[in-house]
Amino acid sequence: MPAKVKKKGVRRLPKKRARTEKGRQRLWLMYPPKHITSPIVWELITRFELMANIRQAEVRDEIGIVCLELEGERASLKKATQWLDRKGVKVEPVEINVIDG
Repeated sequence: MPAKVKKKGVRRLPKKRARTEKGRQRLWLMYPPKHITSPIVWELITRFELMANIRQAEVRDEIGIVCLELEGERASLKKATQWLDRKGVKVEPVEINVIDG
């Protein structure tokens, strides 16, 4: 009888992680009066795992305007802008100055 051959374990390659594309957006956010005191930016960056840089902001009793630079996965950026829209925050892209790049 032939000797039993020891089977070697099957070597498995690590699963490839889905490649996620990073992106950056500069946006103007216009808050309605009911959201001026809400922590919208904080909720946005924690909910969608984004990095934020407030470039400019002005808050008054009747409106809040924020220029926000967001960085993260492209899918998260898209979901974040949709979420802002549903919240009633008007979102517009910042036109980039030729000198700024």
